[in-house]
Amino acid sequence: MAGAVEDVDNVEAIIARIEHKSRKIETLLKQSKPVEALKMALEGSPPKTKDERCKSANWIVVHRAIMAIKDVDGMFSSLDPEYYDILMKYLYRGLATGDRPTCDQCLKIHERLTERAGLGCILRSLADTVNIV
Repeated sequence: MAGAVEDVDNVEAIIARIEHKSRKIETLLKQSKPVEALKMALEGSPPKTKDERCKSANWIVVHRAIMAIKDVDGMFSSLDPEYYDILMKYLYRGLATGDRPTCDQCLKIHERLTERAGLGCILRSLADTVNIV
């Protein structure tokens, strides 16, 4: 039974970190810094848990940052390649929503990301069964 309590405490701690990250991202977006907001959203993502509440809460944060990107080409001039694979995973999550504006934005970024990172980025994101977003 102690393991279940630890899991709940761990989930609550992860959600608290995501909420804290969300507040920082909102501040960056208000300062018209969408690329910095996206970087912050992707840092530490996905959360190291299988709990769907954590994954959903983190997706909301990443989604907010993705939707704020207006200059996709400019984004890639500032976004480090270390973020490419995890960004690709979140783009696929966005496409899975079926929401038209989200899908449009994700497809636009997906096209540029594939041009920049190559097909390997797609394969790595699809083959990675450990870091599920």
